[in-house]
Amino acid sequence: MTNQKKILIIEDDANMGFLLKEFLTTSGFLVELATDGDAGLNAFLKNGADFCIIDVMLPGIDGFTLMERIRKEDPEIPVIFLTARSMKQDKLKGFNLGGDDYITKPFDEDELLCRINAILNRYQKNDSTESEPEISCNIGKYLFETQNQALIFENEIQRLTYRECDVLRMLCSNKNNIVRRSDLLNAYWGRDDYFNGRSLDVFITRLRKRLANDPNVSIENIPKVGYVLKD
Repeated sequence: MTNQKKILIIEDDANMGFLLKEFLTTSGFLVELATDGDAGLNAFLKNGADFCIIDVMLPGIDGFTLMERIRKEDPEIPVIFLTARSMKQDKLKGFNLGGDDYITKPFDEDELLCRINAILNRYQKNDSTESEPEISCNIGKYLFETQNQALIFENEIQRLTYRECDVLRMLCSNKNNIVRRSDLLNAYWGRDDYFNGRSLDVFITRLRKRLANDPNVSIENIPKVGYVLKD
């Protein structure tokens, strides 16, 4: 099956890792299992992956640090944190680092599978640039080219991530009008909830920094409603 997606699981509980590997294999994925952070990083660097499931509490490199190192190699790879750590600050850290989801143990395998497929579908939609018309949008002194994921200011090019590009595209398409948080979250995170909302806040902050060279450009926050891109 040439279209099979490869999932890398980094989980130090050998029994759980084996059961999860068997479940995802029977669900149609190619699966590699590593049992500590160092082995997980080596497996990714050697064999690659289309998706990572990472335990936070790992021997060697911890899960948060591991994700940061993996994302340096592949900034767009989807990542789910799977962990027994359910404290709010841990979840926020996972999302603020750019994790796509955070699932606490014990978990339902069918729910995990649904979340994996939902995340993959969103990434695959982002990859299908041929099906989306290119938008060139002037934002103050910036030129935003969606197909190239480029934000250009005085011949200096910044390459945006998929998620940054998606959020800015929606803001730009509705420039000087309110874009509702719920619309952004449902379109690009799959659901409107507290933790995804915090992840959206991180991307809005990144976009503000990227647009900081033109003082006339702003992304205004409308509390409890959404955002307005102004220039």
